Parts: sequence; structure tokens; C-alpha cells
Amino acid sequence: MTEQQVVLRETRDGVQTLTLNRPDKLNALNFALTEGLVQALKEADADTSVRVVIVTGAGRGFCAGADTREFTVLTPDNQPLVEQRAALTTELQGLVKQMSKPVIGAVNGYAMGGGSGLALSCDLALAGESARFGYPEVKHGIVAAIVMAGLVEHVGRKAAFDLVATGRTLDAHEARQLGMVNRVVADADLLGEARALARQIAAHPVQAMQATKGIFHRVTELPFSEGLKIGQQLNAQMRAFRQTELQS
Repeated sequence: MTEQQVVLRETRDGVQTLTLNRPDKLNALNFALTEGLVQALKEADADTSVRVVIVTGAGRGFCAGADTREFTVLTPDNQPLVEQRAALTTELQGLVKQMSKPVIGAVNGYAMGGGSGLALSCDLALAGESARFGYPEVKHGIVAAIVMAGLVEHVGRKAAFDLVATGRTLDAHEARQLGMVNRVVADADLLGEARALARQIAAHPVQAMQATKGIFHRVTELPFSEGLKIGQQLNAQMRAFRQTELQS
């Protein structure tokens, strides 16, 4: 299956919707889908006609996590392939932070393991009422290793350990309470609400929006005093943003 088939793209009014398209496998992340999504996100970020990106899943699931059928070849005696797969997964989980454009997750149905990590990696996330989140890796004798950092960042230590140690499933409302998603909406309204939010963000001046995202991800990883200094620097620079906007 080609990348164009496993990741569907639709661009409208400055908003590009990327749809994971392995519905028969609950959009489980095999090599092809992971590579396709990484490539699609990079191309969306480089496309000047795109201001905001939405990531969602085809069918009844957002993303079921890693495709366990690949585990038969991802074995210790095939270490180069194992390392290649880990690097690709790591790239996907960290990519949104590196992008200049906001990414919204529209979580429909199951978001498990790497799929839950993908949802949390988005700058904003909306969940349908039927959305379910979880990190069931420990039940299968493996570890939620690459997605662990993002989970702890979003929900804190105690809640994160609860989820990775029990492997339990959360409904959309508990995920909202833990800060994993911004809001919960009716399933039928999910894409419409995500697109409305995306259009609202896309209407802002591009330079200011991209600078906002850039400084946000920088200051969240710095001590307060260092973040304040970076804010001071950007505050001086942003005067030029308005001048550029007025002249355009």
C-alpha cells in the first residue's frame, strides 16, 4: 500500500486533514503508515498554503498503536530493523513539537499505546464521546517506552504510572480530566468541531501564530527565569510582525 493510500490528505481553507487509513486494522502503526504520516506531516509543514493540520483516523478507531503483526520480525536477531523501527516511532512521537504549524488531533474511537501517544503529541486534541485511551503494553510483555515521556509531561507522575502499570482503558471524559485532551464532543460533531477550531487558528497572522507555537514549546522545557528571557527577546521582535502584517 502506498503512502498516498495509508494517509489521506484533504486541504481546505488553509487546513489540511490527514487521515490514517488502515481502518481494518484500527489504523495500527506499521512501517508504511508511520513513514507515511511522518512524511505527510513534514510536507504539510513545508506547504505555505497550509496553516493548521488535523490528524484523525478512518473508520472506528483513531490509532490502535503499534501493529503487533510486525513483532514477528522485530526480534533480537534482527537488531538493525528493531533500531530502525524505534527511530521511526521516536521521530513520529516528537515531530509535532518541531513543526511550525499547529496540529490538532481529532480522536475517534480507540487511541491505544502509540496511538494515544500520537494524540497527546498534538498541540490540541478533541475527542469524540466514544474515544478510548490506554497504554496496554505491559499486558503484552512490552513497555510503553517511547510514549512514556509525553504521557508524564501531560498527566504527571502518579497518573502516568497508574496508566502504564495497569494498562487500563480510559474513556474520553477521564482523559479530559487528566489533561490528555482539550474537550470532548459528540462523535458526529468531532471533525466539524476540529475543523472549526482549525479555521479559527488559521485566521490568525501566520508569523505570530508560528512564533507563538515556537516559544510555547521552548518555554515549557525551560526553567521559569530562562523562559522569561526568551519571552523578552520575542516580545521585542514581534513588533516587526505587526509592521509586516500592516504592509501586506
